[in-house]
Amino acid sequence: MRLWPRIGRGFGRGGCHGGGVRLGDGRLRKVGVVGSPNVGKSVVFNNLTGAYVTVSNYPGTTVDISRGKAKIDGEEIEIVDTPGMYSLLPISEEERVARLILFQEKPEVVLHVVDAKNLERMLPLTLQLIEAGLPVMLDLNMMDEAEAAGIEIDVKRLERELGIPVVATVATTGRGMETLRRRLAEYVRSRSCAVAV
Repeated sequence: MRLWPRIGRGFGRGGCHGGGVRLGDGRLRKVGVVGSPNVGKSVVFNNLTGAYVTVSNYPGTTVDISRGKAKIDGEEIEIVDTPGMYSLLPISEEERVARLILFQEKPEVVLHVVDAKNLERMLPLTLQLIEAGLPVMLDLNMMDEAEAAGIEIDVKRLERELGIPVVATVATTGRGMETLRRRLAEYVRSRSCAVAV
């Protein structure tokens, strides 16, 4: 049974050689990290960026935004840790700021981090992001807790059904993070090709 039409299709390894991950004006490509509170989103962000992080209020608000840089496959990419959000329809100031980042800063890739053991509850936001036309990649984090609860997730099937890249991680131990970095680099590059064409 199909979960969702493959409106996210078109990702992949691609063959855009020499394009790098910078915009025409020299700015770095951007990845926005989104997700509900308590899914390990900030742990994923810290794992990607290491010590190269700045924290400041989003303009006109008291909401803290963390920004850092990740070196992935020899390329530098800006990573933005957005405030926790449950929906694209903002209720709190944090959700409003997260939405502003997605639609005004327009990151090349939106990395949606979810709690794997509560995937069914997390997927509505994934589907909202896809339906909004955003370039989504799904990170099934906390896979160890899902496995301990006897939950099995067919990652490849989920990827086929959603039509977006899907990876499984345990950010606290680093499990799956190298795969996440590789898939993220591939997706950013494929997005760079799509924009350039």
